[in-house]
Amino acid sequence: MAKRFTEHNGLNLTKTNEAVLARWEQNDIFHKSIDDRKGCPKFVFFEGPPSANGHPGIHHVLARSIKDTFNRYKTMTGFQVQRKAGWDTHGLPVELGVEKELGITKRDIDNKDSEKYISVEDYNRKCRENVMKFTREWRELTEKMGYFVDLDHPYVTYDNKYIETLWWLLKQLYNKGLLYKGYTIQPYSPSDGTGLSSHELAQPGCYRDVKDTTVTAQFLIKDPKVAWTKHGKPYFIAWTTTPWTLPSNVALCVGPKIDYVAIETYNFYDGEPITLIMAESRVGAYFDFKQEVKDGELDAFNKQQKSCPWRVVDHMKGTELEGLHYAQLMPWVKPCEMVGEYSPAFVNEYAKAHPDKVFNGEEGSEQFVEMGDEAFRVILGDYVTTEDGTGIVHIAPTFGADDAKVAKDAEIPSLYLINKKGETRPMVDLQGKYYTVDELDTCFKEHCVNLKAYSHHAGDYVKNSYDPKYNPDGVWDKERSEKEEDLNVIICMEMKQKGLAFKIEKHIHNYPHSWRTDKPILYYPLDSWFIRDTMKKKEMVALNKTIHWQPESTGTGRFGNWLENLNDWNLSRSRFWGTPLPIWRDEDRHEKCIGSIEELYVEIEKSVEAGIMKTNPLKDKGFIVGDYNQENYDKIDLHRPYIDNVILVSDEGKPMHREADLIDVWFDSGSMPYAQLHYPFEGDINTEGLKKTGLSEAEYRKHLVHSNYIGTPVAPAFFPADFINEGVDQTRGWFFTLHAIATMVFNSVAFKNVISSGLVLDAKGNKMSKHVGNVTDPFEMINKYGADPVRFYMLTNSEPWDNLKFDPNGVDECRRKFFGTLYNTYSFFALYANVDGFDPDQHVLDACKHSLTEIDRWILSSLNSLVKQVRYELDNYDPTRAGRLIDTFVNDDLSNWYVRLNRKRFWGKEMSNDKLAAYTALYTCLMTVSKLLAPFAPFYADELYHDLGGKKESVHLEMFPSVIESLIDVDLEKRMAMAQKITSMVLALRRKVNIKVRQPLQQIMIPAVDDEQKAHIEAVKNLIMNEVNVKELKFAEGQGMLVKKVKCNFRVMGKKYGKLMKAVAAKMNGLTQKEITEFEKEGSVSFDIEGQNISVETADVDIISEDIPGWLVSNEGNLTVALEVELTPELRMEGMARELINRIQNLRKETGLEITDRIIVTVTPHAETDEAIKNYTDYIKSQVLADNIVIADNDGTETEFEGFKLNIKVEKKS
Repeated sequence: MAKRFTEHNGLNLTKTNEAVLARWEQNDIFHKSIDDRKGCPKFVFFEGPPSANGHPGIHHVLARSIKDTFNRYKTMTGFQVQRKAGWDTHGLPVELGVEKELGITKRDIDNKDSEKYISVEDYNRKCRENVMKFTREWRELTEKMGYFVDLDHPYVTYDNKYIETLWWLLKQLYNKGLLYKGYTIQPYSPSDGTGLSSHELAQPGCYRDVKDTTVTAQFLIKDPKVAWTKHGKPYFIAWTTTPWTLPSNVALCVGPKIDYVAIETYNFYDGEPITLIMAESRVGAYFDFKQEVKDGELDAFNKQQKSCPWRVVDHMKGTELEGLHYAQLMPWVKPCEMVGEYSPAFVNEYAKAHPDKVFNGEEGSEQFVEMGDEAFRVILGDYVTTEDGTGIVHIAPTFGADDAKVAKDAEIPSLYLINKKGETRPMVDLQGKYYTVDELDTCFKEHCVNLKAYSHHAGDYVKNSYDPKYNPDGVWDKERSEKEEDLNVIICMEMKQKGLAFKIEKHIHNYPHSWRTDKPILYYPLDSWFIRDTMKKKEMVALNKTIHWQPESTGTGRFGNWLENLNDWNLSRSRFWGTPLPIWRDEDRHEKCIGSIEELYVEIEKSVEAGIMKTNPLKDKGFIVGDYNQENYDKIDLHRPYIDNVILVSDEGKPMHREADLIDVWFDSGSMPYAQLHYPFEGDINTEGLKKTGLSEAEYRKHLVHSNYIGTPVAPAFFPADFINEGVDQTRGWFFTLHAIATMVFNSVAFKNVISSGLVLDAKGNKMSKHVGNVTDPFEMINKYGADPVRFYMLTNSEPWDNLKFDPNGVDECRRKFFGTLYNTYSFFALYANVDGFDPDQHVLDACKHSLTEIDRWILSSLNSLVKQVRYELDNYDPTRAGRLIDTFVNDDLSNWYVRLNRKRFWGKEMSNDKLAAYTALYTCLMTVSKLLAPFAPFYADELYHDLGGKKESVHLEMFPSVIESLIDVDLEKRMAMAQKITSMVLALRRKVNIKVRQPLQQIMIPAVDDEQKAHIEAVKNLIMNEVNVKELKFAEGQGMLVKKVKCNFRVMGKKYGKLMKAVAAKMNGLTQKEITEFEKEGSVSFDIEGQNISVETADVDIISEDIPGWLVSNEGNLTVALEVELTPELRMEGMARELINRIQNLRKETGLEITDRIIVTVTPHAETDEAIKNYTDYIKSQVLADNIVIADNDGTETEFEGFKLNIKVEKKS
């Protein structure tokens, strides 16, 4: 006859994984868990899309464990939870990976002059292939770790349907006036070949300390005061961390309210007499006050003795310096601006007044004006500080947003170069080098360029990290590039030789780097498209306050502060593989923003009709407008280069070319709530919102698709998310873009609850890195320990939002302590339940509730309290607390207390009502735990559920346990908690003097602090005595026997009480025993010190008891326990009897006897054991199921006792 409850040969969680996973697949449990909840309320979950061009890591296991826990929990509580996987397929990681594999750089793409030329078409085809390179690994990890998510029907961001939704969203922003083009200074990454948005620079680790060569440069003053000319040449000095920008300098900026001084001194390097202008408060940063000359003549410069005398000869405010002129520091190129309709008024006015300085580009289509006369003067700026530098700021408008603004306000021209296309460009190109001479416009070179001076560094890279020679085959040789001198050093040395450098030094400063390549970025003037999200900042901030963030500090701090300091979103990316910006422009800047393929189709038809395009490529491919089948959409490709070949026609009849930009890949992922549904073209419309329009679904959808709806568009039905989770690095990435798009388009939050996960570090707290070799392989962990211990360890070791120090030893400990304990508890139950034929269907809890003992009622009360607390924590999105509650219940309450204290009830021969009650209570606990555990450890929970005879195909099709309030007895739980606490304290005292629990002791004494505590202890008195093996438990009335002392925690209290601490400590040390008792009871004590009322809480101090001769004392909170440790001969004899029982029980197990087998025991004669057997024969026999115990020589197993050995023979009774 088959056993009702499966009995296993040991715990093997890896095999459990495999067996349960096979059963899930065979029975299609994932889809059933969704289909079974059809018609139920929906729990909306958004899966943030990973990129499958990289390997999954251990941090992905944490994120997916968190998501899976809540999705399974919500499913089991009666919600339908759709879980669509996704793939993030565009962006820099993909492109850079392809470039590395092919050994090319961005400049080789679509560049037929390159030896490594590759067409955009071939390049993007390779990107499409590579982006899904590791999907098999991702699927394997997803399945092995038990993450229920639909990988068979994922959303893919390169899919045409997905892109169409993005175009529709951009059209809504365009129509709202939130999409615009601007020529501004932006962060640009030469190594990535694209501009970056502010939220990309806000990624963790982007800003890092670097050591750069800096220079304090001397700018020769052309119109100085007379007082500044009596000691050598007069100079303004300005400090910069980017010497390579000095050739582009056009102005110096001073603070209007800052005090400046003129200082007579010498150049530090050549000893030339000079007079310097700088901020008075910065003098100490450059000069030794001991060398200041206040009276008489200035001493001579002495380089050997490091003597550089100086004196102040004039004082002035910044406003007095405004308008003064200086000589161009590096006269390579004269400032130049484009003349025309879109140029600043001061440029056009200057051109009109100076026609001799106006020239045409070599193509003849654009006019420019050389404006050197208007540059190289001092201007005012409120942003100038004296925290570092000289209090005078070098202004290069082409390389800094602040510089550009202050220069424009002061009508200072920028120093642009003009390329062969007639475009104004900064001196540094998009590869990070000075433009070469042959790349420049011929007419521009004639009018503005000193070819000899400029050619000296033309083509040089401003940072070694950009230079191809330090990037062989696309791989950055970081060590070599940092070791060798870069252009900054060279320029500084040249300035030093010319007497233009006052001070050159290495300086550590914080500088932004690309989050993908780790290389420094530049600030660069670019034509870019922006989302004016600052117009919706107020709404974003308000909506964010309605979101439940875990932790709350991320929502109010990191994310909230980010919203408060929002910048417009730079949408443009000058790359090849990504979602194309759907905006077309003609030469007169007329625009069309396309919001759907249907709209594009119609516009192409107009272009064909106007004779601009020969045919409609969409029609040529057989695309049918309005047919949303995937097969129809797969006929076309909306990526480059195909979309670039589409030329539209403006209303004025002129050709319109697509703006060449792609869009920020984070707009891709932030659009996933709608794009995964192909909304509004497909996907259900929110019922309540639709009802308010008064239109049918078909009518309103038509308005949505054509972007001619009224007011705010109605969002999809599957929106917003009830829950999302990703790492903290997504706070200003995916979380932000979800929130921004939802706010700007639908005036709604995108998610209601969010967990922002911390980092997964190695066991020592270091960031995991392949270079360091401390990366943990998730497959290795799962294969070795099983997915459940990995998941449960990561979820319970620390809160998800804290950084997790991942330690494989911790996973193993979790496997042994939690899963091992639960397995052993079930095995104990199954072993005896199979022997006794216990049938849970026939013996339900209600039927035997009158037979339940107090400890049965306690464990069932604790179980229902557990259910209540776990539900609360999961509803509050705290998986760590919920998991720890389950862990504590299984280890401390169920196994270590209930089963251990009640094991004898299962040993009886008859199936009494008491025994049935024990079985039923234990079965109820195990079955409930299997369901509670299911969201956390899905494999073992399912095995346990089936082993217990669960009726459904899987525990994941079950309902989550509900609380039975009638079974909760709070007072009983308090009493039992008291028993557990006292037991723990007494056992710790036993360990302190190495007295085993098997050795009985006479008594414990407890001074109860109040009647309630005494009543609780009295109620569990017998239980405590039995557990700690003492004969008596007494209450120490009046505290006379135990002497307590209060020990102040100076580290904690010192912060609270400051200089009063010494007096506070004296007062606490002087408390009487009665006052200490009252202090423990009330939890605090108050008194006056030097006229101030002081309140001390018990948490601020340690209350200790002095040991009494023959006793040990322990304190914990307001509970004190004293244990008598003197052993009488009678106690020793009883202890020996218990030792014998222990040895015989071990021999029963070793000889393979069944638990019901009766035995005969023979023990070698020995004075200590003989006496124990004589006095405790019946007790020993009952404990070991012996019919007889014989004292005689035997050939049994040699057994060791404390101080002697003897043989014990155990024989099965025939």
